[in-house]
Amino acid sequence: MVNTLGLGVGLTLTLVVVVFHFSKGTAWQPREDVSDEVLEHRAATVPETAFPEPMNRSIGGGAASGGAAIAGETEAEGELAEGEAAEATDDPSAIPDDEADAYEVEFVKEGDTIDVKENTTLLEAGEDEGWDLPYACREGQCISCGGRITNGNAEEYVEHHTNQMLGEEELSDGYTLTCVAYPTADLSLETGESP
Repeated sequence: MVNTLGLGVGLTLTLVVVVFHFSKGTAWQPREDVSDEVLEHRAATVPETAFPEPMNRSIGGGAASGGAAIAGETEAEGELAEGEAAEATDDPSAIPDDEADAYEVEFVKEGDTIDVKENTTLLEAGEDEGWDLPYACREGQCISCGGRITNGNAEEYVEHHTNQMLGEEELSDGYTLTCVAYPTADLSLETGESP
């Protein structure tokens, strides 16, 4: 047996919902986009750093073009920025290809020896071969790309352009950061090795 009162209430509610569904209402008006204002405000509040910091540019600090200048910046800080620019010219990647010497690098775990120019990092050379080598920051600020030079002290075989993670002890044990390591001699490298 069907309860006529319940059926009537159910049909009435269904009809009301259908009517509301198809009736015109007021359109939703989105608020204006304030994300640029928030980012600009955040950039103005983050102090500049004298060293590169992972993800620093994304929050507005550390980048000369993106960050706001700190109040009271001295002339000496301005001179430091010019000195840093002078250091950037010591980057081995700036050596023209036709002037760069090549060295034999044995990638032990990959089972191959390749010629790597002195203006190419060990990581880039391995990637050019199609090898899936570990890395994260590509700035020498972590040890994700770590490797070990089996020949001896890393400083005798590679030049680290921006090594911020390995100390003298790790370097003397042959550890290197492949993302910023440029070869200066023939060497054997075990990738994926960290101190």
